[in-house]
Amino acid sequence: MNSVAAAVEALREGQVIIITGDRFRRGDMDFAVSALHASAEVINFMATHGRSLVCLAMTENRAIRLGIGLMNPGSERQSGRPLGRSIEARTGVTTGISAADRAATVRAAIAPNASADDIVSPGHVFPLITARGGVSERPAAAEAAIELCHRAGVGDAAVICSIMRDDGEMARIEDIESLVDRFGLAVVDIDDILSS
Repeated sequence: MNSVAAAVEALREGQVIIITGDRFRRGDMDFAVSALHASAEVINFMATHGRSLVCLAMTENRAIRLGIGLMNPGSERQSGRPLGRSIEARTGVTTGISAADRAATVRAAIAPNASADDIVSPGHVFPLITARGGVSERPAAAEAAIELCHRAGVGDAAVICSIMRDDGEMARIEDIESLVDRFGLAVVDIDDILSS
């Protein structure tokens, strides 16, 4: 099975995958899972083995329904990262930072009838508002994750988390072999998604 097909099948089954080839972050790699399957256990896995910010990649349409805008929508002093204001579920959470609470926030944000009334800010889940043209417009992990979720039939939102090494530096492809082997993770490169 090629890498794209393997990643799509893994997402369909609710598994975490690794996305490589983000052209905006100099080779950083991300865990990704469909937001539909972002359980407390999955978020704990990402926080434990990824060690970076856990983000909810969403389409612009969903962000508009939730009343979430970019943290810096202007052209001045831009990082180029499409972060929206951080969110929390309005109900059903305690401190908001636990894996269970973050999973609850993801569920609240992706519910079919979710609106701005279902979330509050600031919170402990960080939205990434993806480009309208998807991965072909912006070849980055957030857009790639949503594209793969579409192909897998598991929604239009994904939870992603960059992968750091034990020493705190960002992992590169040679650093993840043991992680891939240990957990049987599918790995897909954004260039392969674009060409498939």
